[in-house]
Amino acid sequence: MAGADDIILRVEGLRVDLPAGVERPHAVEDASFTLGRREVLCLVGESGSGKSITARAIMGLLPPQVVASAGRILFGDEDLLKVAPERLRAIRGSDIAMIFQEPMTALNPLMTIGDQIDEVLRSHGGGAGAARRARILALLADVHLPEPERLLHAYPHQLSGGQRQRAMIAMALVLEPKIIIADEPTTALDVTTQAQILSLIRELQAKHATGVLFITHDFGVVAEIADRVAVMRHGRLVEVDAAERILTAPRHPYTRLLLDAVPGGKLRPPAGTEARPVVLSVKRLAKTFRSGGGFLGRGRRVVRALKEVSLELHRGETLGLVGESGSGKSTLARCVIRLVEPDSGEVALGDVSLTGISARALRRQRARIQMVFQDPYASLNPRYRIGRLVADGLLINGVAPAAARARAAELLELVGIEAAAAERYPHEFSGGQRQRICIARALALGPEVLVADEPVSALDVSVQAQVLRLLADLRDRLHLSILFITHDLRVAAEVCDRIAVMQNGEIVEHGASAAIFTAPRHAYTRALFASIPGRRAGAQGTGPT
Repeated sequence: MAGADDIILRVEGLRVDLPAGVERPHAVEDASFTLGRREVLCLVGESGSGKSITARAIMGLLPPQVVASAGRILFGDEDLLKVAPERLRAIRGSDIAMIFQEPMTALNPLMTIGDQIDEVLRSHGGGAGAARRARILALLADVHLPEPERLLHAYPHQLSGGQRQRAMIAMALVLEPKIIIADEPTTALDVTTQAQILSLIRELQAKHATGVLFITHDFGVVAEIADRVAVMRHGRLVEVDAAERILTAPRHPYTRLLLDAVPGGKLRPPAGTEARPVVLSVKRLAKTFRSGGGFLGRGRRVVRALKEVSLELHRGETLGLVGESGSGKSTLARCVIRLVEPDSGEVALGDVSLTGISARALRRQRARIQMVFQDPYASLNPRYRIGRLVADGLLINGVAPAAARARAAELLELVGIEAAAAERYPHEFSGGQRQRICIARALALGPEVLVADEPVSALDVSVQAQVLRLLADLRDRLHLSILFITHDLRVAAEVCDRIAVMQNGEIVEHGASAAIFTAPRHAYTRALFASIPGRRAGAQGTGPT
């Protein structure tokens, strides 16, 4: 813990009130903690625990209907809950900066990266134009972005997820703040990109003597980066201590629950599914994307997303498809289900080819293969009640309305949602509940194959564990075959019978999960394991040594 002279932020007895009519009166209640210079304090808890509200209270960014009604937030001698708005705006950015979870929503899509960082400098009197430009270029190099001169003029959509997060970090650091608040900055990133971002934050924190309040739900990340840990549940801090003690001897049951939910501690035993019939066959599938190209085709970008990929999925089996963003996993999934047309190769569902058939013939096969997407909120129509969303496929296929509603209620019960909730809208459910609704919808037509594209990557580890158990239970009860796409080998090892590792549009290694997890052969697979957060810190469930 930092000495008294090194403490740069004190939160004392903070209470944040929620609007009347919600499930609890306070988002945060009686929260107290300190942050020291050069310290990383991880604020840990599930969605709804109050982590992000605490961060926004510190930044003065609470929604109008959410009010900090008690306590103090001391930055030096100033109480941030009482300073004038003009002073708070001066503190934001120059003294306290924030890195948000999703850079694509935090960055202005109409401004270049250079202009957005320059705007921060100009608003805080950052000097002449040439000096500001030199400072931005140096900062882009500091966060290890390639070709800073080019990225200066790039728009957010032209960068990868990891590059956008690095740009956000550069923007947060440009005024050399004393405190950085990082709100789930690695949640949706690949394990390799996540490891790079965590290493970068540690490196820059040491270089600039910054205090970091790092918000996360993943104890693997905690093991990698934290000096101290504050565990939050239902708006209250239940445990605050040094990271090593929290990781090795947690006192509170909730802390132990979060630690137990970190994937990777158990290996799925061999299921002997190779002897079962093949329900999905992919042979030499290829797909190339072409974009850009002005006059005479100059500047055209060509990406070979799939390079003659072949795989087989057996009845009752879960096959994991693992790799980083850009490896071709999601393109393969979309080609399999014919949301994207492959350039060549064949996809067969049992003895029926799905490639080269008419749209009408394809529609007849749709019931046999369904997909669960990564973001359940984006894939559910917010204007429809969930009962209708689950029943829609049945109605389209000629099932009578009363029978379709009854079946939808059964499916909701099957995935752990009360049938009475059928009249509620998607926004009234948590992320994990929404993903259960998506699974119910995918099961409505009784598919033989379920394609699950990163179905748990955006969920808390405890909710993630629940959804993974649900998928495993449904597979066994309904004799489903699942193509499970993920960037996390820990998750794949727990739920998959076999694993195929993809890199640059090719499968570089495949085999039984236990064999891949305990003795990976390919250098890329070993690199994925080495990037798992917490591995170097000795956290449980982090793969082979």
